[in-house]
Amino acid sequence: MTITDTTTISDIAAALPSSIRVFQRYGVDFCCGGKKPLGIVCRERNLDFAEIAAAIATSTAGPREERDWSQEPLGTLISHILTTYHEPLREELPRLGTMAAKVAQVHGGKAPAFERVRVLVAELATDLLAHMQKEEVVLFPAIDANEASVPPTFPIAGPIAAMEHEHDDAGALLAELRAVTEDYEPPPWSCATVRALYHGLAELESAMHVHVHLENNVLFPRALRLAAAANS
Repeated sequence: MTITDTTTISDIAAALPSSIRVFQRYGVDFCCGGKKPLGIVCRERNLDFAEIAAAIATSTAGPREERDWSQEPLGTLISHILTTYHEPLREELPRLGTMAAKVAQVHGGKAPAFERVRVLVAELATDLLAHMQKEEVVLFPAIDANEASVPPTFPIAGPIAAMEHEHDDAGALLAELRAVTEDYEPPPWSCATVRALYHGLAELESAMHVHVHLENNVLFPRALRLAAAANS
């Protein structure tokens, strides 16, 4: 793949899965903000375009650790999303919520930001659990039906747009969590629970970025192209 300053982040991440680690290392949004050209993102963040392009090229030279989801059946990709992201989130979100509530109750007087962390984690959990349910009950079965050449009962463009909007909302909550926690750096006096909470939130953010990338930049565009071809 030839990368120019007009190549979008989403196109790079979809075609070269190894580039995701590069984007994460440089703090480049490859999921919700993935539709921006790499050159513009570099200028906005004062990053060296040549340096990042070289890092991406180097990343592709090593052993391939990621499956090329742009070539896998959509049903296989959906199964991967459910197993790798949806199921763990249903376990992890309540755990993080419990820790955030405990930290706010015990240490809120010393660090008022902990109460905001509690609110953000609770809101994120509520939103994501409802979001995943809608995908699993409505959107994913429709995509499966399209791939199986069974006409769905409704167009998928509307639900996909709604899911992308909800991804943006989740991304905003994650961005605020990173800001409130000062990049998930616990205060020096933190107890084990605070450190575990911050570590868990950092891991959640990292997984969510890949999760949203696979849906926004790979699954949804391919599903829309398939639906358009079926209706042409």
